[in-house]
Amino acid sequence: MTATNNSTTAKKTSTSHTSASVGRRALAGVIGGVAGGVVFGMMMAMMGMLPTLAMMVGSESAVVGFLVHLMISIMIGIGLTVLFGNLLLTSYARGAVVGFVYGAIWWVLGPLMMMPLMLGGALFAIDTAALLSLMGHLIFGVILGLVAVRVLASRR
Repeated sequence: MTATNNSTTAKKTSTSHTSASVGRRALAGVIGGVAGGVVFGMMMAMMGMLPTLAMMVGSESAVVGFLVHLMISIMIGIGLTVLFGNLLLTSYARGAVVGFVYGAIWWVLGPLMMMPLMLGGALFAIDTAALLSLMGHLIFGVILGLVAVRVLASRR
């Protein structure tokens, strides 16, 4: 009985260290990006921020802003999981921490840098809206990381 348990444990250990394919990592990014993007998008809708996102594509519609937000969320999710999924997204704890940091990085890159450049605003302007955006990006990142870990773990 001990030999069987040891071989079963060895199989579980070796399975947990197998690498996910690029396709599986991309799927994890899409699903994690949508999950985090929907939650963050709802927060943005409550704060009236979706029309600002729509302005990036020449619209002021909240629906267009939500769709733009989801597309960005998916691309950001795929970026994390394809590049770093096998290395960093190996447990729920790591997924949450990596997602938190990734969300903070995208807060700096997105609303503090890219959006002001695209819309003619001030770079690195930190006000109440920017701090609320930080909260949303952190929540997005944690959800992305946790969901991606789950999708990657289901490959077994």
